[in-house]
Amino acid sequence: MDYVKLGSTGLEVSAITLGCMSFGEPAAGGHQWAIGEEASRPLIKQALEAGITFLDTANTYSGGTSEEIVGRALKDFAKRDEIVLATKVFMRMRPGPNGGGLSRGAILTEIDNSLRRLGTDYVDLYQIHRWDPTVPIEETMEALHDVVKAGKARYIGASSMWAWQFAQAQYTAELNGWTRFVSMQDHYNLLYREEEREMLPFCADQGVGVIPWSPLARGKLTRDWEESTKRNETDRLLNENNVYVDGDQQIVERVASVASDLGVPRAQVALAWLHHKPVVTAPIFGATKAQHITDAVASLDIELSDEQIGFLEEPYRPHAVAGF
Repeated sequence: MDYVKLGSTGLEVSAITLGCMSFGEPAAGGHQWAIGEEASRPLIKQALEAGITFLDTANTYSGGTSEEIVGRALKDFAKRDEIVLATKVFMRMRPGPNGGGLSRGAILTEIDNSLRRLGTDYVDLYQIHRWDPTVPIEETMEALHDVVKAGKARYIGASSMWAWQFAQAQYTAELNGWTRFVSMQDHYNLLYREEEREMLPFCADQGVGVIPWSPLARGKLTRDWEESTKRNETDRLLNENNVYVDGDQQIVERVASVASDLGVPRAQVALAWLHHKPVVTAPIFGATKAQHITDAVASLDIELSDEQIGFLEEPYRPHAVAGF
């Protein structure tokens, strides 16, 4: 396993991140394709034994059961100080006023709820899941700063938003002497590269770690274009946003071609492409099968030539912005 610094911080993380959205009780709501605790625990253990130390979840995943499953597994399989544990806040957790968002009240309530579910005194990285246009950014950044100063989080990060919003948040923190975001978790893969226009250059310039979500385009990069899965059929956000379009099929076919030439699964090629991007710290991959973890770890050893990278990238065409 390779280990890298998260942006300009001193925090070392594994060069791949285990995304925990797939771990949760389907009946709790959210994702029908999630797997329960019995199926999740062996995968978390496998990832830890492979040297993956960076795990990312969120309060909203499967109604909080993802955090509970991850917390119990880490207690049984790992030493807390050897793990970099990340979670997120913003999505609605209960009906009625203050049940979601990034107000001071919501943040201070939800960090305590997440810590309880995770069974820990702190998280290493506390991230805002999205931008909240209804709350002044000063209120959000000061509340996150107070979470860090209370010892409940060691660093803070952000996720999909416009680059100008991210810059505004960082400037607000800098102006007031508050904690700045150290990471950006954004939508980035071979089929969706709109982040290359502004967000990724900004992160590179500011020393912000980039931990992309959906590096395999929700599995589209790992199989034939026409092939369907339970997630494809039930993923509401994927189906509503029309993120990936028919023009992307050529890229999927080129991934298959390069994978065939190298004699490796397609997932390894798609992840290896991200590893070749200097701005990327640790892509976040999900797992519902042991092979998913095996492929993610093996991708770190895949060397793509400049010609192969160009071959993979050449068919890309601009996409409508998605991921907010």
